[in-house]
Amino acid sequence: MDARDLLSTEPGRRDLTVRELSRRWWRPAIVVLVLTAAVLWRLVAPELGAPPNLEIATAATFLAVLLLRNRWAAVVPFAVVAVSDALLGNTQIMWFTWSAWAVVGVGAIVARHLRGPSRYAAAFGVGVGGSLWFFAWTNFGVWLIDGMYPATLDGLLASYAAGLPFLRTMLLGNLVLVPLAAVVASLVERAEVAVVAAPTAVEG
Repeated sequence: MDARDLLSTEPGRRDLTVRELSRRWWRPAIVVLVLTAAVLWRLVAPELGAPPNLEIATAATFLAVLLLRNRWAAVVPFAVVAVSDALLGNTQIMWFTWSAWAVVGVGAIVARHLRGPSRYAAAFGVGVGGSLWFFAWTNFGVWLIDGMYPATLDGLLASYAAGLPFLRTMLLGNLVLVPLAAVVASLVERAEVAVVAAPTAVEG
């Protein structure tokens, strides 16, 4: 394999094309595996006794954007939610949930060309910021349309108070899983460099 097949896009840090991704087939393959795991986890987590809101969709989105290095990778959270919602059933606040994931996807897109410490700082930001945004927006949706709380400021505050345990679980999970996604992406990139460098070392 020509080194240009693997690394020709690295210096410019531009998005990868479909053709380039077909040459790096392991990248989309890893994304498909992680996407499948995210869907399955959302389906089986309650039966396994996992804490509510311990999810891997945020980390899967971050990893997909880094590996595919394409803005369209932000559809990963929608794929996870769409497939699992089709099996689990939609909730009343579906539009709030889906739009919350959209913002997470945008945050991941911004980080797709970052390297080194900046990438891990972005992973931390997506993990924390995504969790806080998801909590704030979806609990607002519960208060607004679910009818569980009075349509008053006290009702809104009660909705947020009830959601705090779910925020804690999501936040702690993403503080581990999203940086881990950044580590996986970096390992894949290093493995690609090693594959290219190995023939050169032998020839030398």
